[in-house]
Order: sequence, then structure tokens, then C-alpha cells
Amino acid sequence: MTDQVLVLNTGSSSIKYQLFQMSAHRVLVAGVLEGIGEEHSKLTHRPATGEPTTFNEPVADQQAGFDLIRRAFEEAGGMPTGLAAIGHRVVHGGELFSAPTLIDDAVIAAIEKLTPLAPLHNPSNLTGIRLARDLYPDVPQVAVFDTAFHSTMPASAYRYALPEELTTRLGIRRYGFHGTSHAYVSRAAARHLDRPIADLKLITLHLGNGASVAAIDGGRSIDTSMGMTPLEGLVMGSRSGDLDPAVVLYLQREGGLSADEVDSLLNSRSGLKGLAGSNDVRVLSARAEASDPVAALALDIFCYRIRKYVGAYAVALGRLDGLIFTAGVGQNSAVIRAQVCSGLGILGVQLDADRNQRPGNDSSAEGAARPWTISAPGSAVSVLVVPTDEELEIAQQSLAKIQE
Repeated sequence: MTDQVLVLNTGSSSIKYQLFQMSAHRVLVAGVLEGIGEEHSKLTHRPATGEPTTFNEPVADQQAGFDLIRRAFEEAGGMPTGLAAIGHRVVHGGELFSAPTLIDDAVIAAIEKLTPLAPLHNPSNLTGIRLARDLYPDVPQVAVFDTAFHSTMPASAYRYALPEELTTRLGIRRYGFHGTSHAYVSRAAARHLDRPIADLKLITLHLGNGASVAAIDGGRSIDTSMGMTPLEGLVMGSRSGDLDPAVVLYLQREGGLSADEVDSLLNSRSGLKGLAGSNDVRVLSARAEASDPVAALALDIFCYRIRKYVGAYAVALGRLDGLIFTAGVGQNSAVIRAQVCSGLGILGVQLDADRNQRPGNDSSAEGAARPWTISAPGSAVSVLVVPTDEELEIAQQSLAKIQE
């Protein structure tokens, strides 16, 4: 039986895909289609051998996007020789899905019912599922949910202080997101530390344009910063993060904003972008270095919020063995890592300045970026940078599911 797994992440304006040869720990093809529905769309298709190929042509919708991706496989190489499974990223599984799930008509209907919880994401994820089933009707397809890893949270962490009738009827609770990333980097950290994950208490920091923190006890998520939606928690690129809920009412009552306008404001025009006009940490870091007080304050707020969550989650865990940085900002910004860790000495965190500045460009034999340690030799807490690989995590979970 072949062990090739195709991973699809279908969004409203993009489709990302990777084809894995699982036994060889190899990515055979990786690609991303951007700008669906826009005047200028771009597909970059990267086979493991040979140069990347770029397709620049209008792509009206996801159907046209799948057609173009199939043509890219045919013309630029890497066509699957036989698929064991197709794994789909699905953002929200609600309370229905707490593990990878084989997709059938009933599962599709259930995911569709969860649309109100993720109206910007689940419909596009479902479109990708339907198109892939049409193309490969005989290949098992697996849904892997961003929320599933956090289904182990206790009620004391996931319940909001609202009447039970409302929470039950409407599914209002903390679900958490970035689950595939938090799961992947926590296990990779355990391997790097050469310790069983069951013995470790870790805090993982997924810091990108979207950002979240997770408290992981023995490999199980016990709390996370994102809530019913990805808006709660840390200050993010364009999301506000934690906010007094009365602010929403005030914006509507005194600011004259509609519910949709408040939604757009908090998700698309707040966070670092709202504070300093840019959601790019590299830009803000350069401005702060040049003595721009607005950019410096935005980064101070960003890092302060992270430290607050780290402190709270260290208490929740009862002990802290490792602090893990990952995702675009966490992996690539030594400045942010240093600023976050500078306030955590009380927890036993000691950063090594030289290690922190070293770029993480080492790779394993399979080409995957290796974790590296940035804490000082005597630090009571191991501080690591662990490059995440959500697509590989989805591929591994999908293959494991069909082999059950």
C-alpha cells in the first residue's frame, strides 16, 4: 500500500498543499495558490526535484484553483502515484470533533452545521473537501481540526461564566485554535530534550500574524489563550485579543458601529495594525530600533500580553520545564524572544543572548528544520525554538487514522 498523503488547506482566497512520502519522511511537492477571486492570482508549485514553477493567471474560485493545481502537477511534476489518504485542515470542530475523522456525507453535514462558529473558515474548508472527493472518490479523506488538540481542557478552563442554558444551546465555550501546531511542537520539543512528553510541563507560544499560547501537561492541552473564536487572547497582527466585552457595546452605542463593523474592526483593523499601522513585526522592530515610540509601545504591549499568559499558565501547570517559541514571529524574531523572556526570570527563565541570535538554519537528514535551544546552560527552564510543521502533523494524523 502506498504511503503518500496529500494535505490540503483550502481558504477563501488561497489553497496550500503538500504531498508527503511518509515512509521516507519527504515532502514530494509543496505549493500555494494565492489571490483566488482577485484580478491577479499566483500559484507557486515546488517539486522536491527541479525548480519551482509559477503560474500567473486569474483564478475565479476554488474549483478553478483545484483545476490549476491539477494542471501544475501534470505540467511541472510531482503527480501522486497513488494516495493513501488526503488530509484536510478544518478550522473548527466544535464539540462534535475531538480527533481526526474519516470524512463521509454525515461528517460534511456536521461540519457545515458548525459554520456559525467559524463563518470565515469552515465554508472554504468544506469546499476543498467536496472538490477533493470529486477528484479522488476512492481515496480515504480525513478532517483534522484546529480545535481538536484543546478538547482535553477541563471545564474550569473552557467554560465562560454565562448561564448554562445559553452555553449548551449555542455551544459557547473556549475551543482554542492552532492545535496542530501546538501538538507538533510540543512533541518535537520532547524529542529535542530527550525526555518523555508524559513527564513534561510545557508552554508553547505560536507567534505569527495569528498568535496563541497553550499550557501542555504531559502532552495534553489544559488551557489556551484563544477562545470560542481566534479573536480572544494575545494581541495579534490585526486582531485585538483580550478586550473588555463592554467595549463592544460602547462601540455600538456611542460609536455608531454595527455588529459587522465591530467584527471587522476587532479582527482586521486592530492588534499591532491598529496600534502602530502595521501588522509586520519586522517593520515595527526596525521602527522601534529607530526610536519610533509608537512602534516601541505596540511591541511592548504585544510582549507584555505574552508574559502575562506565560505567568498564568506556569501557575496552572504547577511547574515549567520548557518554553517553546514557534511560527513566523516566534521562529524568526530574536528581538521578540528576548523581550518576552526578559520579564520571566522569576519563573527560572534565563536566555542566552548569543544562542538567541543564532539563526535556526540547521536541518535534519529529511530536510526538516531542527529545534534549537536558546536558554542559558544553567536555566531552570529550557527555552527552545521549534519550527512548526502543521502540514506534516495533519499528514501523520491522517495516515494514523486510516490505519486504525
